[in-house]
Amino acid sequence: MITIRKSLERGHAEHGWLDSWHTFSFADYYDPAHMGFRALRVINEDRVRPSMGFDAHQHRDMEIISYVVEGALEHKDSMGNHGVIRSGEVQRMSAGTGVIHSEFNPSATEPVHFFQIWILPDTKGIAPGYEQKFFREADKRGCLRLIASPDGRDASLTIHQDTLLFDGLIEPGKSVTYGLSAGRSAWIQVVRGKVTINGHALNEGDGASTSDEYELSLSAATESEVLLFDLS
Repeated sequence: MITIRKSLERGHAEHGWLDSWHTFSFADYYDPAHMGFRALRVINEDRVRPSMGFDAHQHRDMEIISYVVEGALEHKDSMGNHGVIRSGEVQRMSAGTGVIHSEFNPSATEPVHFFQIWILPDTKGIAPGYEQKFFREADKRGCLRLIASPDGRDASLTIHQDTLLFDGLIEPGKSVTYGLSAGRSAWIQVVRGKVTINGHALNEGDGASTSDEYELSLSAATESEVLLFDLS
């Protein structure tokens, strides 16, 4: 079974400096029917205006992934990490026992568009950790490139949960397939473009969950990018 979560059905917050769409309940947006999916707790699609951002704040016991679609995001945290995440780069921050961080758009002229993803960890109270990696467009084109996993396989980011996160670029008229093991489910998020998943049409910003589906066929009507979560 595939259940569609349409883009405009998501929670929405417009703060002037921040335009944010919430797939699941977050901050002032509360929907008991959409509290998360398996270990996925948050998928926020954020657009931050130039020279604006999130002031320093604290998190605990959460795997936080930032995926930059366009622009750049400047990161600082209490672990001593300071850097800029650009399009094609992905950041993983394990909050563990507690970490304070800030995220800003360092550009004075260009907005930043990124996805903030929270995954519940399999163990609480771990030491905080941080990773940042670049994934080449060529390695994602026409396939699903693993970008996060529990063991860091294939040079992916390491997360503390039995979840696999893939990124794929699909050209118009092309398709990719993905097999799910018994007992596992998937969440697919359309970053851009238009795709069909096992006959179900999804547009940019749409998401879909699966249950009792063992093979997924993703076909693109236009140049498309998808994130696929394989969840226990």
